[in-house]
Amino acid sequence: MFTRTVEVTTKPGKAKDLSNTINDKVLPILKKQTGFVDETVLASDTDTDRVLAISFWNTKEDAERYQKEQYPAIQEMIRPLLDADPVVRTFNVDSSTTHKIAASKAA
Repeated sequence: MFTRTVEVTTKPGKAKDLSNTINDKVLPILKKQTGFVDETVLASDTDTDRVLAISFWNTKEDAERYQKEQYPAIQEMIRPLLDADPVVRTFNVDSSTTHKIAASKAA
């Protein structure tokens, strides 16, 4: 499993609007993507304008296809709510209780 994290700083007071946009507009697009598994949106409890969206994908290739084909339009959709460009990072999922992935054991 593979994940993309998108960390954003919204314009002051726009974090809830961003979360609503992700749930109402972005999530339906994600659900149609090959290999999409799950989306988690986190709102900071200490920085009210900071949001982290974590998407889970079956493979790195699925996530890369989404990044290339769909993400540019989504980035434009959310841009009016943002104070700076999103920071996108990618990770291999080493373990997850939710997705029932056990931590890799060294040989």
